[in-house]
This record gives sequence, structure tokens and C-alpha cells, in this order.
Amino acid sequence: MNDLSRETVTASPKSLRLDFDTPALLRKRRMRAFKDHLARWCVSIGGMAVLGAITLIFFYLAYIVLPMFQGVDLEARKPLQPAWLADAGKPLLMAVEEQNQVAMRLDERGQVQFFDAKSMALLSAETLPLPANSQVVSVAQDQPGSNRVALGLSSGQVLVFEHAYPVSYPNDVKTITPRINYPFGEAAISLDAQGRALDHVGVSLNGGTLLLAASTSSDLHVLSLGREENLMTGEVTLSEDRIVLAQIAEPIKALIIDPRHQWLYVINGRATADVFSLRTKELNGRYKLLSDGATDVTNATALLGGISLMIGDSKGAIQQWFMVRDEDGKQYLKSIRSFQMGDSAITQILPEERRKGFMALDAEGNLGIFHSTAHRTLLVEPLTAGAALAGLSPRADRVLVEAQGQLQRLLIDNPHPEVSWSSLWGKVWYENYDEADYVWQSTSASTDNEPKLSLAPLAFGTLKAAFYAMLLAAPLAIAAAIYTAYFMAPAMRGKIKPVIELMEALPTVILGFFAGLFLAPYVEGHLPGIFSLLIFTPVGILLAGFAWSRLPESVRLLVPDGWEAALLVPVILLVGIVSLSMSGHLEVWLFDGNMRSWLSNDLGIAFDQRNALVVGLAMGFAVIPTIYSIAEDAVFSVPKSLTFGSLALGATPWQTLTRVVILTASPGIFSAIMIGMGRAVGETMIVLMATGNTAIMDMNIFEGLRTLAANVAVEMPESAVGGTHYRVLFLSALVLLSFTFVMNTLAELVRQRLRVKYASL
Repeated sequence: MNDLSRETVTASPKSLRLDFDTPALLRKRRMRAFKDHLARWCVSIGGMAVLGAITLIFFYLAYIVLPMFQGVDLEARKPLQPAWLADAGKPLLMAVEEQNQVAMRLDERGQVQFFDAKSMALLSAETLPLPANSQVVSVAQDQPGSNRVALGLSSGQVLVFEHAYPVSYPNDVKTITPRINYPFGEAAISLDAQGRALDHVGVSLNGGTLLLAASTSSDLHVLSLGREENLMTGEVTLSEDRIVLAQIAEPIKALIIDPRHQWLYVINGRATADVFSLRTKELNGRYKLLSDGATDVTNATALLGGISLMIGDSKGAIQQWFMVRDEDGKQYLKSIRSFQMGDSAITQILPEERRKGFMALDAEGNLGIFHSTAHRTLLVEPLTAGAALAGLSPRADRVLVEAQGQLQRLLIDNPHPEVSWSSLWGKVWYENYDEADYVWQSTSASTDNEPKLSLAPLAFGTLKAAFYAMLLAAPLAIAAAIYTAYFMAPAMRGKIKPVIELMEALPTVILGFFAGLFLAPYVEGHLPGIFSLLIFTPVGILLAGFAWSRLPESVRLLVPDGWEAALLVPVILLVGIVSLSMSGHLEVWLFDGNMRSWLSNDLGIAFDQRNALVVGLAMGFAVIPTIYSIAEDAVFSVPKSLTFGSLALGATPWQTLTRVVILTASPGIFSAIMIGMGRAVGETMIVLMATGNTAIMDMNIFEGLRTLAANVAVEMPESAVGGTHYRVLFLSALVLLSFTFVMNTLAELVRQRLRVKYASL
């Protein structure tokens, strides 16, 4: 019997081993291993696909953005010598029409030649109706794009004409027919009663008023000419008004009239500008344009819009000047920025008709391409020596140059001159501004305005919104996560955590709608109550906790362990009701009935209804669930052995929390904060609907803001595909993506260091 039992016992392990090696179990093991490998590969492929998608997004954004920084391409075509050019006089003006098909040339004899801009073949010629025995002495153009020209004559008169290029389609063939118009009549207008030659002339049309300025040596003549047209008969009536200004002591070099007829700039002497107010008919001031006494002004013109003066000198420099206001509100002429083309004198400055760019020629035949706002020297290249005159097309993509009896066509590819590091991230002194500033204003009613594409206020607004949101969300979410995971009863935790996580499912557009339409006006009307609520809520919680700790133990034991947080609900509700109900009384008692006026008038703090405080409250509410969920999981995942071991060694629960639990969970808590920060940085709808979208750089909590994400959402539908505005918006997206990537990378590095540091706990 004993032998039989011994055999049975020895045989049982073998039979058990055979049972585990059955074909069914082997198939199950193989299937489980296959599923494990399949899951590992799926997770790996999915992770690589996510990384690949992010990389492709990054490269696509870079593909759209990079063309803005590629510079200018210039292609020079072979010079041509048309036969008609040999009989023409000295050139005074050259222009190209919109389609780059027809060009115009004006010579000193008053002859206007229209010719093909590609083949240089003569299309038509017209002789201007100059008075008998008079010659063209000077020429001036009105604002770029107006095609309005004034000729100063040797008889002391001015002839005003316009060159036009109407388009027709005879037999479905596009035909451009150039012609000359005389909006103020074909008769020359007398400016100098003595009949002296007009050395320099200026012209500007504002509404129905034509302003003419001319000089004879140092004498100044200004005439305002009104034009009224009878709608019934078409008869034109002209009215004249002579403006008497102080005479100039030195010979005049150039006359430039402000398009608004506010200022007259008189360049005289070697490098002096006298600025006259045409409204008060007084001298505003006399300004020294060049500090070097050995340098002369050689050319002066106005940029598009007529606000900026471009002054070229004999040493190859070009300066930009315009009127600004001082601290007392008085306007004065100020040098804003300068460009250096070379060492030779600037002979011609050509402003663009649609942008704040310009081109320049110097005495050595060099061509320079610049942009004023971006402060960029885009290109400086030599052309034919002795270039006499150049004409720029309206699109700034063609230049015609006349030199040594030949005409040369230049093709220019310059799509994005407005973009530079300084225009995107630095302070820029814009026209009509009294100082340099960070400004985003991508669109305007007129093309005369400068592009203001500074990303600095948008990046600042993004960080400002995230800062105020995290200021509210991070302390509440982390404190709630620690209490829920460490102190709260499991049954209560099972109810509270899903409810808080469910908050994340609320669409942000609903939060933005609520914040913009209800919360913003409510906060404005209850400012004392809101601040009382923010101050007294933590105070009330601390006082309630202190009072609870002083109650008899028999009373405190009536509440199950871990359910004490439920007692704070009525405390918070009571503090909220009392704070908000006392708001009106506090406002009357402390702020004379209007806290907003008190902030603005007494403290000088600007107040906007949709401000960073509203964004902080709304976006903080949206970010809390994200931070809470991750931080709570990190705290709850701390091994219980560490907690029990600390308590067993005599540490209090609070000491265990601060010295063991939080340190061990710190990598997860830090990740929660960074992920919440990333959520706040990338938020769109809340900041779009609750901030007013004001692109300003002010840390004031009562001022609005504009973020990168909201700006892209608002302006992308309005931008022209491939334009500068379009690409700058993609650059905004690239900046936002890069910022989030860098922030998450740093967060991961810090998290790994924290994990290594506290892994031994």
C-alpha cells in the first residue's frame, strides 16, 4: 500500500506536466504570443505614424513659410535700340501701365511716346500743347498710381495731364489704347506772374482740389485750383486761390506736397527741409536732413501715401523721414531709418504703387531694391553705366531703363519684401505713429497703409492667456487631485472623479459663447464681488477647516473618514452668495459706485469688458479637468507600500504626503501641468469669443488680447492664397507648433529627471 502511494505521488507531477503541454494549450499560447506581437507592432506603427504626421505637418508649414525669406530675383533682358529713340529728346519721365504691355516716355520737348514694353516698338506719339516759345523745365508726379503729371515750363506756367490706358475688346481681342487726358484743361496754368522758368514743381489732387507748387530759384509759388463740373452740361469751372508762404533763403531742390494737403515740404540748400503747414499757412520748422556738412541731397520723393519722404544724398544713402508728434502734441519732421546703397550719388528714387517699397538708381548705374517698413535692402546690382532714367511698373515686377540710347527691360520677382526679422518680432516705427511699437494690423481700408505684421503681440497674448488660465487652474486642479487621491474615501472618489473628468467633454465653443455673452458683462457689473469671491473662498475654507478641527471628537466621528470634503460644499456656496450679493454695496462704499471708473480714472488702469480675467476664468475651467485627471492618477498610483511604510515609521499623514507621496508623483504632476499649459496655449474658441481680439502687449488683467491660434482662425479665410499675409499666418502656426514641441520636450526631460531622482523612494 505504501509502495502504491509512493508511485502515485511520483507519477502525479509528470501527468500534470503533460496536461500543460496539450495541443489546445500550445495553440492558446501561440495565439497569445501572436496577439502580443501584433499589439506591439500596432502600437509601434501607430506611434511612428503619429510622429510622421507631426513631422509632415512641420515640413508642410515650413514649405509654405520659407518663400517669404528667399529674397529677390532680377533678370535682365537684352538692351534694345529702337529707331524712334534716336530722334527723341532727353528723357524726363518713364512709366509702364498695369499689364506691362505699354510704356510711356516723356522728353524735354513735350513729346510723349507710347511704345511696346517688350519689343520697344513705337505705338503712338503725341505732342503736348505747350504754350508758344516755352519748354519743359521740370516735371513732377502725383501719388504713385495716379498717372498724374505736372510740367513746369520756362514761361512760368504749369501744364497738368494724365496718361491713361483704357482696355477694349474689338473682335474679342484685348486692345490697350494709350491716350493723354487734360482734367484741368489743355491751357497751361500760370504760377509766376513774371514769366520766369519754374525750376521745380509739385502737384497733388485731393478730392476736387488740385494743389500746385513751383519755385523760381528761391521764390516759392503755391496755387490751389478747384474744379467743379456741371452734371447737366458737363461744363468744367475752375477756381483759383493763391497761397502766400514765407520765402526760402536758399535755392530750392525739390517740392513735395502731402496728399491730404496738410504739409508742403521744401528741400533747399545743401540738405535743409522747410516744412509749411498749408492749413495755417505758417512755417512748421526748418530741419537739417544730413548731419555731414559735406554731403548734399541729390534726390527726394514721397513713398506711397505721401507720408514718408525718401531723401537720397551724394554718398549713396537714402533716409526716410515723416512727421511725428512730441510729448506736447506738436508735429515735427523726424528721421526714422536709413539705407545705404553704395558710395555714389542717388539720382532717382522710384516708389512702388502698392507697397511701401522703392527702387533707386545711383550715378554709377547701380539699381537698388528696398522696403521701408521691413528696413530691408533686398538687392543692389549694377546695370548699364550711365543709366539716365528708369520707370517702374504698377506691380513692381518690371523696370524699364534708358541708358546710352538703349532701352532695357528688367524682370523682378519680389513677392514678399514686407517680411523681415525686425518687422515680425521687433519694434517698428510705422507712419502716423509717434514712436516705435509692436503692432498687428494685417488689413486696412486702403493700400496706402503699411503692413503691420508683428507676431510679438500675438505671442505675448498667447502666453498671457495661458498664464492667467494656469494661475486659476493649476492650484485648484492639483490640490483637488491630491485630496481626491490621498484623503478622499474610495466611494466618494468614485463619484467625484468621473464628474470632474466629464467637464472636459464640454465643447470649448460653448464655454467661449458663455464667457463672451454672459460672463464678461457679469464680471464687469460685479467686479467687487468677483474679487471678494477669489479672496474669501480660500479664507472661508481655511476657517471652516480650523473650526472643524476644534469640534469635539464625538462630533467629528459622526462623519465617515474621507467624507469631510462634502462639508465644504455649503461653505463655498455661502461664501459665493455673500460675496456676490455684497458686490453692489462694496462698490458704493469703496469705489463711489463704479469700480470700473475708479480703475480707469484714479489708478489709470484701462478696462475692457472682454479681458484676460474673463479668459482666465473660462479657459481655467476648461483646463482644470485635464490637469486634475493626470495629476490624480499620478498621486493615486504611488505604491501603498511607501505610504504604509512611512506611516508605520511614525510619520503623520501630512508628512507622508509632502515627503513621500508628492515627491514620488512629481513627474506625473509636472506632466499634468505641462499638458494643461499646452492645452491653454493652443486654445482657440474661448479666446476668440471672450477676449475682444485686441493685439496689444499689456499684462493688465483688465485688457484684452489676441492669441496666435485665434488670429489664424479669424484671418485665414480672408487671406489671399500665396500672399504675404497668408504665409505669415502659416508662420504663426509654425511658431505655435514649435513652441508646443519645445515645451513638451523640456517637460519630458524634466519629468525623466524627476523620475530618476525619486525612483529610490
